[in-house]
Amino acid sequence: MARSTLSTSRSKTKYIFITGGVLSSLGKGITSASLGLLLKERGHTVTIMKFDPYINVDPGTMNPYQHGEVYVTEDGAETDLDLGHYERFIHENMSRNNSVSTGQIYFEVITREREGKYLGKTVQVVPHITDEIKRRMTVYDKKYDVVIIELGGTVGDIESMPFLEAARQLNLQIGRGNSIFIHLTYVPYIKAAGEIKTKPTQHSVRMLMEYGIQPDILVCRCEEDLGKEVRSKIALFCNVDEDAVVEASDAETIYEVPMLYAKVKLDDIVCRKLNFHSSKPELTAWSKFVQKVKKPRHSVTVGFVGKYVQHQDAYKSIAEAFIHAGALNNARVNIQWVDSEGITTENVDEKLKGLDGILVGPGFGARGIEGKITAIQHVRENNIPFFGICLGMQCAVIEYARNVCGLKLANSSEFKKTKQSVIDFLPEQRSITSKGGTMRLGSYPCVLKEGTKAHEAYKSQIIRERHRHRYEVNNEFRETLEKHSMILSGVSPDGRLVEMMELADHPWFVGCQFHPELKSRAVEGHPLFVNFIGAALVHASKATA
Repeated sequence: MARSTLSTSRSKTKYIFITGGVLSSLGKGITSASLGLLLKERGHTVTIMKFDPYINVDPGTMNPYQHGEVYVTEDGAETDLDLGHYERFIHENMSRNNSVSTGQIYFEVITREREGKYLGKTVQVVPHITDEIKRRMTVYDKKYDVVIIELGGTVGDIESMPFLEAARQLNLQIGRGNSIFIHLTYVPYIKAAGEIKTKPTQHSVRMLMEYGIQPDILVCRCEEDLGKEVRSKIALFCNVDEDAVVEASDAETIYEVPMLYAKVKLDDIVCRKLNFHSSKPELTAWSKFVQKVKKPRHSVTVGFVGKYVQHQDAYKSIAEAFIHAGALNNARVNIQWVDSEGITTENVDEKLKGLDGILVGPGFGARGIEGKITAIQHVRENNIPFFGICLGMQCAVIEYARNVCGLKLANSSEFKKTKQSVIDFLPEQRSITSKGGTMRLGSYPCVLKEGTKAHEAYKSQIIRERHRHRYEVNNEFRETLEKHSMILSGVSPDGRLVEMMELADHPWFVGCQFHPELKSRAVEGHPLFVNFIGAALVHASKATA
């Protein structure tokens, strides 16, 4: 989609620091991703980094209700969900270097101190912690034209202070014109007074300046048009050029945000301040994609069966993959979130009524498993399109083993130890007591069987997909499953690991051990999601015929 990159020597990588003020959840991640897209479509090479202030080394152990989904990169890093936005917008793979936490920083510095690397010096936040932050901020120096660095948290949070100090130092060291600060802030409209209030932004910028940082651009989240008078006031009291006070109004979809930023010339301002000379961004394909997201011809309703459905950020990438696949099918995908804990054999008909397909999602632990298995049996027997991801595929194998193969005790050893553990550790893993030693993370190859729905979707025999799981299909039961017409449509190159399964006598019943949602991209989508939504549309048309 992007045009060829500029012929630069990259002797000077430009840095863009994005901070947030007033309150959280203003959209720093979407702003970073949108600006990255605009700069890439102008011909620049871009990567985006996230610096998170939490002390966890990574979000892999965090409760999804607190932190949302764990986004896994190609190299197997468990990262913040904002990296998903980066990848979906700029169509570039992130790595473990793109996601940094306070926990990683302190762990590295303390490890060095224990090894005597500081030669007996007193180890302090400045310079040792800030130096390590700067080292990580510059890991892509001279490799990209632009590095966008999103600083997590809100200005004023005590845990964010070392990141701000490191950014201040780096800005000073690399020189004027090689880095800028963009401050994302909130300008509320007080309905009772009928006025837009600039004071929260003024206080936020003043606090940022107390850390020695003068923002170059203010991106103002607002519900009402600011108008020239308000922008002039903000510029005057925040010491910012008036044309560098940019509105960020609410959008119908996050994928419209780059176009809104282009309309207010955010990328023009950035390029001017960084001394970049490049043409306007090419957004034709993106614009067509957004139009299909906003005004599709068709509509389809799919059920997502999981246990964290009250907090949908736990499945953020899947929800976005549905949007991509919907646009490519010219359809709006209406997701019905179904709590698997509430599904029983008595109410499954009512719980899944009116759905054109269901997806059973990933997860860990036994809670809600029987509800997922019951839902899978229902859609299998009623020819409703089914898509199982990771644990969803494992549940499909368990259901099929119980109800088709006659293995009534079939289960996963993750939930219950039985002689019919159709999902289990591999034999060489069963003696491992540390579960972390058995986690399969990152990108792995898969060989697809010709003539299957999987092969039809990918149109390729060899694929690579990202994993995050511990348990596998037990090879001791593969012959039994295949004897009863289950197709193991994707396996590892050595044939030892089942990566995909499907049923030939069903309109669309496909499960995969990996997480395809992590590689779904705006404009392009992901083949499995695209085909699943296509099958759901066919089911919907038959239901209304």
